[in-house]
Amino acid sequence: MSRAETKIATKRKSRRKTHRLEPLLADFLISLEHRNLSEHTIAAYRCDVDQFLEFLTEIAHSDEPTVQDLTPRIVRRFVSFMTASRFARRSIRRKLASVRAFTRFLISGEYLSADPTAGISAPKVMKRLPAFLSEREMSLLFIVPPESGTTELRDRAILETLYGTGIRLSELVTLRTGDVDHRGATLRVMGKGRKERIVPLGRAAGDAIREYLASKEGKTRTLQDPLFEGRQGKAVSARTVQRLVKKRLGEVSEIHRLSPHVLRHTFATHMLNAGADLRAVQELLGHASLSSTQIYTHVTTERLKEVYRKAHPRA
Repeated sequence: MSRAETKIATKRKSRRKTHRLEPLLADFLISLEHRNLSEHTIAAYRCDVDQFLEFLTEIAHSDEPTVQDLTPRIVRRFVSFMTASRFARRSIRRKLASVRAFTRFLISGEYLSADPTAGISAPKVMKRLPAFLSEREMSLLFIVPPESGTTELRDRAILETLYGTGIRLSELVTLRTGDVDHRGATLRVMGKGRKERIVPLGRAAGDAIREYLASKEGKTRTLQDPLFEGRQGKAVSARTVQRLVKKRLGEVSEIHRLSPHVLRHTFATHMLNAGADLRAVQELLGHASLSSTQIYTHVTTERLKEVYRKAHPRA
């Protein structure tokens, strides 16, 4: 190695040892913004890594932990601490994944030469079957015609859209008026990672949206206005939709988890029960991986048994 190369290597080694982690965390979060991740996702990364750095500060007995303090032993102790503190397995997995993403960012910037999270595994998590409503329960949900008030028509349109398209709550509250193509019966949705997709808009959901918008005819609207409005013309809040769904689903179902995501689970389950292709449902839901969609195959067992009993001569 030449003298110049030795000097550069020495500087890099020194930089790895002395760089404080707090400013590097800020750089890491900026890099996540450049990847077009949602604010919610970035906030989760910040919270997880912040918690790890707080733990590291206590263990290292330093107010300003540096890259040098990042060792496999520290990461293992962090996982042990969370386990002993009775953190949920899902939380431990997520926090370790956040720390791993941070350390890989440090490696890419040459602040670290080796990954301190390598070989450290999180506890396994049993996949929980998604809760969903039956077709009868969904029929009961919509059997009563809405009142003619704008708020009631909006709430009906929200429920029809969630069940009719399977979109996420975060996708629903960011819909704009121009995202609805009534003639083509489609909806333009901005999903995770700002990935845009087009989903079919069913007759019931389309009619409910048209009726809701017709109730606001006296107001001038642009294509950029929120599709579902809350107070002062702003987009309806996620909390408002959560309260609406919990109240209305609680009137027709006794399941415990009453959230907008339950309607997404219900959409996917009913589609598969009716014979929809798994990959088509994956596209409709905006899942990046088919494995995310496959969990719904577990809840269609009764349909498979029924087909088997009708079709197999020895059933």
